[in-house]
Amino acid sequence: MLEALIDFLRTLTTPERLIKLLTTVFTGWLGYALLFGVVFAETGLLTGFFLPGDSFLFTVGVVAGAGQLRLEWVWAVLMTAGILGDSTGYWLGRRTGPMIFRRPDSRFFKREHLIRSQQFYEKYGGRTIVLAKFLPILRTFVPFLAGVSRMRYPRFVAFSICGVVSWVATITTLGYTLGGVPFVRRHFDKVILVIIVLSLIPVISESLRARRRKDAPEPVSTPAGRRDS
Repeated sequence: MLEALIDFLRTLTTPERLIKLLTTVFTGWLGYALLFGVVFAETGLLTGFFLPGDSFLFTVGVVAGAGQLRLEWVWAVLMTAGILGDSTGYWLGRRTGPMIFRRPDSRFFKREHLIRSQQFYEKYGGRTIVLAKFLPILRTFVPFLAGVSRMRYPRFVAFSICGVVSWVATITTLGYTLGGVPFVRRHFDKVILVIIVLSLIPVISESLRARRRKDAPEPVSTPAGRRDS
C-alpha cells in the first residue's frame, strides 16, 4: 500500500510518467479532473498535506509545455481547485471552531492560544494566507486555522484568490518555460528543489521584516503640556 502511494507520488512529479498516465488512463477531461483532485485534496482536505504541491505544479507546467495539456485550461482547473479547496478547509475549521473553543484547557490545548490566533488572523491573516501557498504543509492547514479563528470569510476568500492565482501561475509557468531546457530535464529533481527553496524567499523576507518591526524601540512620546528645557 505504502509502496503504491510512493509510486503514485513519483508519477505526479515525473514528466514522462505523468504524460504516460494522462495519455493512457486519464485521457481528455479525466486528466484535468485528476489535476483538480490533487490540488483540491492538498488545499482543502487536511489529509492531503503529504501531496507534492510545488513539484506537482512544476511538472504539470512541463507537461503543458510538451503539448500534452493546454496551459490556459491548466490554470483554470488548478486555480479553481485551489480556491475551492481553501474555502473547504476554511469552512471545516469554521464548523469545528465552536467545539474547539468549548474544550477545557489541557496540557496541549489552551483557549488563550486560540484567541491569540484569532486576533493574529484579523491583523496579519491576509499576508499569511497568500505566503502560505508557497509553503508545503502550511498551505493545507492555514485555511483551516483561519476558519477556526473565525476570520471574516469575504476577507479570507479575497486573499485566498490572490494566493492561489499567484502560486499556480508562477510555478506552472516556470515549468512551461523551463521544461524544454535540456539541463532542466537532466537535473529535474534538483531544479524542483531549487524552485521550492526560491519560493521560501518571500516568506523568509516577510518574517525578517516582522522581526525587525517587533525589535524596533517604541517611540518616546512627550506628555501633553510638557516642554523640554
